[in-house]
Amino acid sequence: MSHAYTGGCACRAIRYEITAEPIASNDCQCRQCQRQSGTGHSSYLSFVGAPVTLEGKASTWDVVGEGGTVKRCAFCPTCGSPVYLTFPDIPDLFIVRAGSLDEPARYKPERVFWHSVAQPCDHVSPEATKFEKLPPR
Repeated sequence: MSHAYTGGCACRAIRYEITAEPIASNDCQCRQCQRQSGTGHSSYLSFVGAPVTLEGKASTWDVVGEGGTVKRCAFCPTCGSPVYLTFPDIPDLFIVRAGSLDEPARYKPERVFWHSVAQPCDHVSPEATKFEKLPPR
């Protein structure tokens, strides 16, 4: 690994550092991600078993995905920026929102989920592998 992934919210009240490489980088065009981002998709980097250092106190809310998985969405209570996701049933999984990275150019989307409900105005990487819903496990 070259250097840690760092980032946080817009007002810098929440900060993170991850000293590992992501296992996946993806865009999600589901309606839930559209609503949460206020745009056509959300962009994520997924880390499994990575050393994560968090500073600041995030507010959270839980949402259940299509497969029944509970996602805990963390955001800054001061500026409202969405920052990361955790999963109560998958404690080793930590997902950051690409827009929260200090170096957003490090995000390279590999896959697009829920392309079947993409909005016509939303354009994602043409090189990314697209899935109509979630990819098979």
